[in-house]
Amino acid sequence: MHSLSLLLLSFCLSFPSLEAGHWCYDSQSINCGPITWKNEYPTCGQNNQSPINILTKKAKLDRSLAPIIFKGYDHVGTEPTWQISNNGHTVTVKINGHIAIEGGNLPNTYKAVQFHYHWGTVSNPGSEHKIDGEQYPMEMHIVHHNEKYGSFEDAVKNPDGVAVLGFLFEESTKNNEEMNVLINALQLVSKTGNSSLLKPFALNRIIPDHEKLKKYYRYRGSLTTPACQESVIWTVFPEPIPINKAQLDKFSNRLFFEDSQPMTLNFRPIQKLNGRPVYVSDSAVRLFNVAWLSVILAVLISM
Repeated sequence: MHSLSLLLLSFCLSFPSLEAGHWCYDSQSINCGPITWKNEYPTCGQNNQSPINILTKKAKLDRSLAPIIFKGYDHVGTEPTWQISNNGHTVTVKINGHIAIEGGNLPNTYKAVQFHYHWGTVSNPGSEHKIDGEQYPMEMHIVHHNEKYGSFEDAVKNPDGVAVLGFLFEESTKNNEEMNVLINALQLVSKTGNSSLLKPFALNRIIPDHEKLKKYYRYRGSLTTPACQESVIWTVFPEPIPINKAQLDKFSNRLFFEDSQPMTLNFRPIQKLNGRPVYVSDSAVRLFNVAWLSVILAVLISM
């Protein structure tokens, strides 16, 4: 397996947030941290906010949640480059090309726009979503917008505008070689406003095998950064992505907030469900039944 080449072109480029106001994480200052966001961005204080703690025993089976169809995830597009940036809050890769998702009871086809990460410190976890109270070392969001809207900026104004796939990470003793193309680029975007160019790669390389993604949780929520618009259909996969601790630590060691502090703990705390249902895919139940059927057949054959 050969590593993907990284274009060594690095330059400073302004990469403003979707909203212009000032906000930060508690690791920078509690004066502009998540508890204060609603003061400047009222939507951040509404009832359908993200992230959440997913309680697996309370998730409702939804038989309409078929496997997600990943379109274009398996090949490299014809676009010459993608852009990786430090926007002052995280590292973001802007995606070009015909990459989209559909199925899974999504109301339309959703075009991939970008992916980014949330992490902790060298000794603390940093995922945004939790599962049964467990916080994972890191979380990746692949952001898509409904193709019936012309842009992400238009889509985010509508309740069916955005679909985000959430992938959790777990520490592994082995390197995740597929992550190296991104990790090697972190030093080129260490400061806020820095941007560099990446050679496109197949997104399948940085997510689990599709068979492992048949089980997922679904709920209606929001962006996890201001202005926290409640326009997101969330799909969170419990199958974690392995990553070596040395690789994971490079996110907090190589990246810096706009105030030059190390970029750590860049996650929003858990938000209240406020009565919202959380659903689990039908595929999860079918996989469970198949596993038990295999055990029963093995017992019968051995008798």
